[in-house]
Amino acid sequence: MNAAERIAALRAEIDTVDEDLVRLLNRRAGWALKIGRSKRAMGLRIYEPERESEIIARVGRLNGGPLSRAALQRLFERIIDESRSLERVPEESTGSDAQPSGNSAS
Repeated sequence: MNAAERIAALRAEIDTVDEDLVRLLNRRAGWALKIGRSKRAMGLRIYEPERESEIIARVGRLNGGPLSRAALQRLFERIIDESRSLERVPEESTGSDAQPSGNSAS
């Protein structure tokens, strides 16, 4: 296998991981929608800095590299920010079929 073929094979592996990430991010987003609905029903605030700090600390402990802890923190801050935006979406805007699932179409 020449260098170009090795690069193409590695890029195919990245493409597979990207597909998994999209599926998992959408699954996480579905759970965020459900949490947002529950928070609204209970009259709770959407923004919970303590919980967000817990998530950042937990994923930092899970990190085995090669991403730095700071890089992972920046990624998860963005994921959490998007999740918080979803939590604020009124139920009418998402439809009643927005459910957490492994399907990227959800």
